[in-house]
Amino acid sequence: VDPVEVGLVASLNRPGGNITGVTFLINTLGPKEMEMLHDLQPHGAIAVLLNSDLATAASQSNDVQVAARNLGLQVGIFHASTEHEIDMVFASLVKAGTGGLVIGANAFIFSRRDQFVGLAARYSIPTVYPWREAVVGGGLVSYGANVTDAYRVAGTYTGRVLKGEKAADLPVQQSSNTELVINLKTAKTLGITFPQSLLGRADEVIE
Repeated sequence: VDPVEVGLVASLNRPGGNITGVTFLINTLGPKEMEMLHDLQPHGAIAVLLNSDLATAASQSNDVQVAARNLGLQVGIFHASTEHEIDMVFASLVKAGTGGLVIGANAFIFSRRDQFVGLAARYSIPTVYPWREAVVGGGLVSYGANVTDAYRVAGTYTGRVLKGEKAADLPVQQSSNTELVINLKTAKTLGITFPQSLLGRADEVIE
C-alpha cells in the first residue's frame, strides 16, 4: 500500500516518525499486467481480483477502471478477503467465461498464492500474478517488484539505524525494479504461446 495514504509516514522524503523502509510500486503495475494478459488472450473479458478489506480498495478499483478504459478493454472487478470468497470468485469467472485474471497485490492474497495457482489450473484460467513465487509454484506469468532488491535496500537501512541514524531522517525508498517471470510448462498446458518479444524481456523462464 501507499505508506502516506494509510498514514504510516508523513511523506516519503520526510517520514517524520519512527517508521521508514521500502515501498513497492506493485499497485501501479496493473495497467501493464492487463495489457500483457490481453496480448496473450485477446478474446474474452479480463477480470481483476482485489482485497476488499484494504483501506485502498476503492482507489485500486478506480485505478483499474481508468486503466481498462485507456487500454480499450472490458474488465470485471472482483473482491475476496477470505479463502471461501476466492473459491466463489473463480466459480463466477468460469460461469462468466472470463478470458483471464489479474491478481492484485496484498499480504492476504500473497499468503493464498497456492490456492490461486491451483484454482487457475483447475479451471484453465490464464492468470497474471504480481509475485514470482506464484509462477515458480506453477502459475502462468508474473510481473511485479523485485523483492530481493528491496530486501537489499532494507538491509542497508537496518545497518544505518543500528549505527544511530533516526528513521525519521531516512526517506522511504521506492523500489522500482520489476521482474517478469514466465512458466512455459503452464503455458503449454493452457494452450498459450508467448510471443518472442515477451520471452526476450523475461528475467526468468521456467521450462
